Amino acid sequence: MTGSPLPELPVIVRFPIHWGEMDSFGHVNNVTYFRYFETARIAYFDAIGYRESMDKTGIGPILASTSCRFRRPLTYPDDLVVGAGVSEVGDDHFTMQYAVWSTRLGTVAARGEGSLVNYDYTAGEKTSLSDTIRQAIASLETR
Repeated sequence: MTGSPLPELPVIVRFPIHWGEMDSFGHVNNVTYFRYFETARIAYFDAIGYRESMDKTGIGPILASTSCRFRRPLTYPDDLVVGAGVSEVGDDHFTMQYAVWSTRLGTVAARGEGSLVNYDYTAGEKTSLSDTIRQAIASLETR
């Protein structure tokens, strides 16, 4: 496959469904989709230097809420394309969008959203996003 079936999302990860992700109902368990989102979210953080910044400052993201809209059941075997992007940036938070594309089905199997807060893990409280992180998000989202 050339390009991405999720061109609206700047960060893409690809991986197979594993047999152990299936449940007794014969499809990928609903909890697993949140792991897929997490994988894409961490790839996004790596792309903007967020985890590296957190290692230096003790300030980084914390997930405040997340949701998923299941559109099609996934089953083994299949290869997934999972995308992540940021749709809104506030003073101390941002909203991420996710999508899970099924290669076998040729369609989006799920969409999700996450609200993340910039958090000072040393002080135990939220804090404003740094200009560096804001600029990195803006740069990645305009590619």
